[in-house]
Amino acid sequence: MSFFKRLFGGGGGDAGNDNAGDSVEHEGFIITPRPMKEGSQYRLAGTITMDVGGETQTHKLIRADIFPSADEANEACIRKAKQVIKEQGKGIFR
Repeated sequence: MSFFKRLFGGGGGDAGNDNAGDSVEHEGFIITPRPMKEGSQYRLAGTITMDVGGETQTHKLIRADIFPSADEANEACIRKAKQVIKEQGKGIFR
């Protein structure tokens, strides 16, 4: 299945993603790595969530970076998400 089908809803979503890493709290945000399998490699992907005004806001993080293992993609996702949080803060939910 193509990257675009998964990205735009043709891939069945994240349900059952065995590659998902453990969620990490960072400055009030929750980062959850969810790498996307691309053949024998993994694309950097995940979510950044935060409760804002009693409502849970979610930002999907998908990058072009490809890694040979899900663990490496998970670690890179956490690093990238922390960078996005530092640069944009709550602005990622606009």
